[in-house]
Amino acid sequence: MMSGIRTPWRAVAAMFAMNGALYGMWAARVPAVAEKFDLSHAVLGGLLLLLAGGAILAFPFAGRAADQMGAARVTLWLALANLVTLLLIGIAPSFWVLAPALLLFGASHGAMDVTMNTWATEVERTMARPVMSSFHAMWSVGTAMGAISGYLALKAQLGLLPHFAAAGLMLSALFYWFGSINWQSDTHHGAQKGPIFTLPKGILLFAGLMAFGAAMGEGAMADWSAVYMVDVAGVSEADAALGFTVFSGAMVAMRLAGDRVIRAFGPVATARGAGVVAFSGAVLVVGFATPGISVLGFALMGLGYAVVIPIAFSRAANDPNMSPGRAISSVSTLSYGGILLGPPLIGFVAEASSLRFGFGILAALALLIICFAFAVRPVVGSAVTAKAAK
Repeated sequence: MMSGIRTPWRAVAAMFAMNGALYGMWAARVPAVAEKFDLSHAVLGGLLLLLAGGAILAFPFAGRAADQMGAARVTLWLALANLVTLLLIGIAPSFWVLAPALLLFGASHGAMDVTMNTWATEVERTMARPVMSSFHAMWSVGTAMGAISGYLALKAQLGLLPHFAAAGLMLSALFYWFGSINWQSDTHHGAQKGPIFTLPKGILLFAGLMAFGAAMGEGAMADWSAVYMVDVAGVSEADAALGFTVFSGAMVAMRLAGDRVIRAFGPVATARGAGVVAFSGAVLVVGFATPGISVLGFALMGLGYAVVIPIAFSRAANDPNMSPGRAISSVSTLSYGGILLGPPLIGFVAEASSLRFGFGILAALALLIICFAFAVRPVVGSAVTAKAAK
């Protein structure tokens, strides 16, 4: 274990924060991108689907690179690639340059997600205690920092490139310094067997769908909350960035307290309660759509979504029918797919009807969390999940 300020936990936490911050910067400036290129809801949704496609295509390559060269090493490479591709979005002079830039940004972001989670597993194993939730909390901290930088950039009337260059380089330099430690990752040079993508089976499928519902809402909030505040709630573009900032802050607070909440109430009750809170927030946002109530609704949605995916991952790690790695990978496929597919779905629905109706989908997805909460009941005989059972 390293001593000093740069410890393994801080190194991985910094990579999660950097990944989140770069994504938060993009999310805060989606309305500016739409305005710059005069994008309709449908076209913007298509571009977000392109971003999602880049990430999905990168998943298997990132996993193999981490196996062959080490997760820590590849994560640091991808962190730089993620920053460069964000700058490409800021530089893009036309739609035809913006589209491939978003594809590359999605690929680097998704690939980094795979490798930094793999690195996080190695650190968690070395520390011999659960720390994964804290890493995901740091990702939320990063998204909040990115969103705040967007708010400040808009107040200062900075364009996309000056914002991405100034905030991106400054935050990335700090996080990258923390992440650059002498860590020897596990490597696996053997041939990979079985399908690249694995989906959960049996009761674990319901846990995966519960995670999908939460992740889809989280992804939609990242890319559409600011647009919703401008187009539906009627606030200025600068003030609209506060919506995602409040959402991200609520997620951070809940993720930091999540382990204690689960120990107090158990995973099933916590997941069901989270679904109720997220549903209530979505109903407020859609039903009233005033600036104040919309921000309150975003906060409730952040509180509700925050603990669902960690609970689903905990259940997957103790599945009696699949190995922990394979089970977590299968649930991750659904949850990350939800994050990526949520934004384009909202865009297509908004174009066909209205953005308000599109956000109504998030209320329906929250009901899935409530209905499928039974699937995260602790497995009999599991020492880990039994501690959370009531």
